[in-house]
Amino acid sequence: MTFGVSAIASPIPPDIPMPMPPFAFLGLPLDSLFSTQGIMVLLLLAYAGAMWMFLNSTPKVHTIMVSDLEIARRFYEEDLKFPVADVPLQYYYNYEQTMGVSSIDPMYLSPNSLGQTATAAPPEGLWYQLKKNVQLHVIGGANLGNKNRQRHVCFDRDCLEAILMRVQLRGVRHKVRRDRPLNFLVKDWMGRTIEMAEPDA
Repeated sequence: MTFGVSAIASPIPPDIPMPMPPFAFLGLPLDSLFSTQGIMVLLLLAYAGAMWMFLNSTPKVHTIMVSDLEIARRFYEEDLKFPVADVPLQYYYNYEQTMGVSSIDPMYLSPNSLGQTATAAPPEGLWYQLKKNVQLHVIGGANLGNKNRQRHVCFDRDCLEAILMRVQLRGVRHKVRRDRPLNFLVKDWMGRTIEMAEPDA
């Protein structure tokens, strides 16, 4: 007695997904992927990915303008113990806009800086690590305050609040004069009074 066996291929069930061919998300057939146009698309995607990674890895930078860079250096390094930071990569390529002197109230500017405008060159000055992925950029150009006291001017309230918190943690003598706009006085290592000011909007 013999039995006949029929080999009938059963179709793939419709609920099982078929594997996606390589680069199907681009909407390009495989043969056109390696054409000149396909390679250009891949290069543009790689460039966009690199720019996205670059922009996400760059630190946020707060700029503060001071009356005297050397006094500021000793204050931030010796009194507040801010770690010195490297100049962020975006400043080498002028990706970030430099601080425009023309937008600052002249009462905060020294006479030497009144005729200056922001240039395309990366700004010089002091660089400190304020917190993770946030840097402090200290530049000259601020005017002396009342009774020739040193003045540090910053338009970013978050920056001044971070400095005030550091002042409090380090036990540096200080006095908050006004909350909005934020204005407080600190005593540096030589007993000089430094005014930390957020200009009026």
